[in-house]
Amino acid sequence: MRIGLRIFLGYFLIVGLAAFFVMRVFVNEVKPGVRGAMEATLVDTANTLAALAAPDLREGRIADGAFARAVDRIAIERQNARISGVGKTRFDYRIYVTDANGIVVYDSSGRDVGRDYSRWNDVYLTLRGRYGARSTRDDPADDGTSVMYVAAPVRSDGGIIGVVTVAKANRHTEPFIAASQAAILRQGALLLGLSFLIGLAVTFWLARSVERLDRYAKAVTAGERVAVPEVGGGELGELGRALETMRSRLDGKQYVEQYVQSLAHEMKSPLAAIRGAAEILQGEPGEGDRQRFVDNISAQSQRLAEMIDKMLALAALEHRQSLERSESVDLAALAESASAALEPRLALKSLRIVRGATASPAIVSGDRFLLAQALENLLDNAIGFSPAGGEIALEIVREGSDLVMRVADRGPGIPDYAQDRVFERFYSLPRPDGARSSGLGLSFVREVANLHGGSVELRNREGGGAVAELRLPA
Repeated sequence: MRIGLRIFLGYFLIVGLAAFFVMRVFVNEVKPGVRGAMEATLVDTANTLAALAAPDLREGRIADGAFARAVDRIAIERQNARISGVGKTRFDYRIYVTDANGIVVYDSSGRDVGRDYSRWNDVYLTLRGRYGARSTRDDPADDGTSVMYVAAPVRSDGGIIGVVTVAKANRHTEPFIAASQAAILRQGALLLGLSFLIGLAVTFWLARSVERLDRYAKAVTAGERVAVPEVGGGELGELGRALETMRSRLDGKQYVEQYVQSLAHEMKSPLAAIRGAAEILQGEPGEGDRQRFVDNISAQSQRLAEMIDKMLALAALEHRQSLERSESVDLAALAESASAALEPRLALKSLRIVRGATASPAIVSGDRFLLAQALENLLDNAIGFSPAGGEIALEIVREGSDLVMRVADRGPGIPDYAQDRVFERFYSLPRPDGARSSGLGLSFVREVANLHGGSVELRNREGGGAVAELRLPA
């Protein structure tokens, strides 16, 4: 089943069930609501009539007095009213009056005069000062013959001298109940129809958006160049942007091919030098030239070996998503060991490392080996560009929540054209002695910094030279 159809069926099932139960509640509540309103009206009517009947009942002429004549006249008059679409043409009330003993002394229907109603709830409770009402079927077997009776006390000189009861058959309210229920059902059907259309529109939009994203993903998988589809905002928009980011990163993985191309290009120069020196050596040059070309072969071979080793280390590093292991690393101790490891290279150029300020404690969490390699790369870079007999400054300082290892030299500095490229793979600047590096050292340092949640920066130093900063969370 397609996702659009599943979404639509789920939506319509929820809306349909909700609408069904809501309408059912409304429809079922109409009848008691209408009857409650009718009872409230009967209460007001009974109390009004009780006040009007009091003089005639007190004087013993309730059966033929002004009250009886008025009610009889109203009962026979034809009415012409239309209420909520339902016509009303006749008087629907039955009114009877009982004396203080519960005996019927007046009945607008003329049928129960003289009968004892003292045990009926409407009369019994009202004579005792309470609210009197009852609902009784004319035919005990037929609920449609139910009649509501509401009574009010007739008072005189502070006492109750009788009861006026107003009765109305529930069947007279049925047209209003049926009309209200029909209106609710009509509006419910309209609401359900609108919900159906809205659900259809929303489902169409969702299904179309998902389908467009699906086509986009398949096109990217097939290697086609396509733009991310516009699917609006919200989660679908974020999904589209995430797919675009994923595609960009997958495209970035093509660096393997670029690696091979760049490495092949970088290897051409040392290989050509090796081959040229080998050809010259085959011609049996003089001892001085022979030693020079042998040294050249050795230097270029070393350069190739370093380039391959660093490329493999950098490629492995770039594939990591996080540190495989983490431990507490003392940067001060790391600086000491790195300086000692590079002592032979320092001695060749009569350089020395001058230790500056060192934060205490200088502890970070990370991979000791990778951090050592990163620092050695920075120091190696500084050695390569420093003039013979110079100094390299090394300090470890705290800046906010970070620890910064700073390596500074007094070399030629960074040309303007190289400022944005020094961390590119295989990009290198010529050293003062004319040699070139693999161009992978600074790239390696950047990857180490990123894995540790830090950063690296290389900039020119005031007074000449360059400053490299490896910033790590303390």
